[in-house]
Amino acid sequence: MTSTNPTMTCGSPFGQIMIEANDRALVALWLPGARPLESRSTPRRSVILSLVAQQLEEYFAKERREFSLPLEMSGTQFQRRVWDELSLIPYGTTISYGTLAQRIGHPRSSRAIGQANARNPIPIIVPCHRVVASNGLGGYAGGLAMKETLLQLEAR
Repeated sequence: MTSTNPTMTCGSPFGQIMIEANDRALVALWLPGARPLESRSTPRRSVILSLVAQQLEEYFAKERREFSLPLEMSGTQFQRRVWDELSLIPYGTTISYGTLAQRIGHPRSSRAIGQANARNPIPIIVPCHRVVASNGLGGYAGGLAMKETLLQLEAR
């Protein structure tokens, strides 16, 4: 199914990021290399997309620590719970998959937490990069180098 939502690209330290919004909120952010098929979206500008691009630019310039954007994320109830909890992890902080599982009341669901993170439709803004494995970085949809760069960007 083709989306008619406006999209735009914006720069990042990793290359071009594509963002998509409807009339009310940001609905998706694709990291470089994970872009949708061109037929999926329509390149158009919108007030929301301009606001997202501005806040991302400020974040990458270390001028913004929190995003103030309307978000609309489609997913299961479990995924939305995980994504809501991700948004509460402070800038410059990391937690383990196990800690996140405990916070949402599912202490044995670390693997499911990882899967929900991998399906996060709005990475960076909903900071799944702040969740790390107890024995290292863990995974990241944009690759470990991107995850390391984001964590270094936020290092105090």
